[in-house]
Amino acid sequence: MSLLACTCGSTENDKKRPFKSSQPEQVANKEDLNKNAPETEDIVHEGEDMEEIDSSLFRPDPLQYELYAVIGKGHCNASTISLAKNFASDGLVAVKRINLEDWAGELHYFQNEILFTRMLSHPNVLPFHCSFINGQELWAVMPLMAFGSCRDLMHAYFTSGLPELAIKLIMRDVFSAVDYLHHRWIIHRGIKASHVLISKNGRVCLSGLHNVYYTIQNGQRLQNVHDFPIHAKDCLHSYSPELLAQNLAGYDFKSDVYSLGILICELANGQAPFADLPATAMLLEKLKGTKPHLADSTTVSEFVIDDDGEFPVPEGMEDQATSSQERADAIFFKRTFSPHLHELAAACLETDPQLR
Repeated sequence: MSLLACTCGSTENDKKRPFKSSQPEQVANKEDLNKNAPETEDIVHEGEDMEEIDSSLFRPDPLQYELYAVIGKGHCNASTISLAKNFASDGLVAVKRINLEDWAGELHYFQNEILFTRMLSHPNVLPFHCSFINGQELWAVMPLMAFGSCRDLMHAYFTSGLPELAIKLIMRDVFSAVDYLHHRWIIHRGIKASHVLISKNGRVCLSGLHNVYYTIQNGQRLQNVHDFPIHAKDCLHSYSPELLAQNLAGYDFKSDVYSLGILICELANGQAPFADLPATAMLLEKLKGTKPHLADSTTVSEFVIDDDGEFPVPEGMEDQATSSQERADAIFFKRTFSPHLHELAAACLETDPQLR
């Protein structure tokens, strides 16, 4: 918590900002949703992109939205995200649709995301305008984040990683969002590049709240958590060693701090650490204290690149770089991240939670 507080510079007003009281509309099993929910108060979503948005324009009616192209997938490909037009506001939005009949898992997986997204209010936490049931589908209407996720940007334009300035600006907003969640006793448990979205105005929003854990249970705050996320397959590489170990010691908010370090490496290197390892090998590497690094001129000797990997050849070096390792070396030797960024990533990725 102290690391987050000093990094993102949250104010006392941010710490005291209450929950939002609105609940998901027309979602089944509301009793289950509200069982452990904290008390809420009435506030509006903040952020420069949303201050002037009238929430009444987003009604839980499928006829108010015209779906266009599919722009993404989510929830292990169980949900489809489509570009859509909202007739009431005459603006573009994103609509997430989940076919509940095709979903073999628990509905709590989706209910958790809807409940906490609607309760929270922060400029760097992606909100839902409304959510409702349409036939056999669950619809969630969200703001359109025109630049997509950081993972999309890296796959399309920055295959060897983002520039340091971009990483710092993105992480500033992600730290702010995580700090906000932690001050409300919520562990995110899903921080990764595909859950960090960027709007057309450059506003960064953290999404992926389907695996969050609220540490206030039955009126008491848990010091250590032993719960394992229901559908964690796509997030395993970002989880902390203590969360994966599932031992009697459990884990706490410092688990998210480790995930932030993995995110820094993912944004800097173009791929997440341990992402190419089987789950068991990744677990062993984390438990024995293997610490990922940022790949630049100071650390490139520690990296071995698979010859099947694809790295763009820097301009003017086409003749010199032939193999994947040589192409990667050519990229990494030409850049040097600041010591501060290296130190921040290293501090977040300490195996011992007390040292983070």
